[in-house]
Amino acid sequence: MKQTMLLSLVIALLFTSCNVKSKTSESSQNITYNIEELNNPNIRTAYFASGCFWCVEAIYESVKGVKESISGYSGGHKDHPTYEDSNTGTTGHAESVEIFYDTTVIDYPTLIDVYFGSQNVSQVNGQGSDHGSQYRSIIFYQNQDEKQIAEKKIAELNQLIAPETVAAELKKFEKFWVAEDYHQNYERNHPKQSYIMAVSIPRIKRFQEKFPELLKTDSEH
Repeated sequence: MKQTMLLSLVIALLFTSCNVKSKTSESSQNITYNIEELNNPNIRTAYFASGCFWCVEAIYESVKGVKESISGYSGGHKDHPTYEDSNTGTTGHAESVEIFYDTTVIDYPTLIDVYFGSQNVSQVNGQGSDHGSQYRSIIFYQNQDEKQIAEKKIAELNQLIAPETVAAELKKFEKFWVAEDYHQNYERNHPKQSYIMAVSIPRIKRFQEKFPELLKTDSEH
């Protein structure tokens, strides 16, 4: 189960979790894309896993050239996984994001820089206090170019952080399962939720401080 403990100074605060479920939510996967905008030869997709998909989705949506970021599940063996399935850690799936990006604005190597620049690169099976195989870091490559770009970056990082090593897996992309509707744009729709305030927003701010040149302007959001 995904949990994080809020900071405590004088009193003990409650643990919070990304594992917050609406009683009425369903795995409907009825995500609506802006088809006219995304049906463009310059728009491509990329797939990443890096801990809680609420966090990763919001990070990528703050980046120039990213048209859409969708939360979902990938890397496992079960068809049509639900959040409950994934959260058991037995399906092989990791919480993942599907990125639609404009190649005239941003390229795949920059998406990889965003990926590694927004996580603890050496943490195995999780990010922060979110632990489990469902939170592991994975780069899902779709072709040899993407694989080589990721391999090069990993090799560079391994030299920088030695004796530690990069924990992210490189895995050939097979299938992305869109998560339940209530997970989409979760950080944007629930800015006061305790996990968002304690974990997601600080993670996004750390990324934005490192890469201010990559951020969308207010008019681009």
